[in-house]
Amino acid sequence: MATYILLSNLTDEGAKTIKNNPGRIKEVNAELEKLGVKVTAQYATLGAYDFVNVVEAPDNLTVARVSAELGARGSVKITTLPAIAIDDFIRSFK
Repeated sequence: MATYILLSNLTDEGAKTIKNNPGRIKEVNAELEKLGVKVTAQYATLGAYDFVNVVEAPDNLTVARVSAELGARGSVKITTLPAIAIDDFIRSFK
């Protein structure tokens, strides 16, 4: 499984949803699992992004589909970054 970082910002609609039902965040995580993406870490953040999620997915296509599906709901805007483990990155120089 490959690792990805999802940087997300709530839309006005998404903020209303979270305020009224904060548990929705965990519900979405369960939906992601059904789509083949596992959330391995999740943080609410201050600054440029509302949430940072670390996820595992089998490939770029899977995580791209998930990002597009979540974005199409109109509650969140996502920036998706593929992540490389530091040890793998260092090994690539040998």
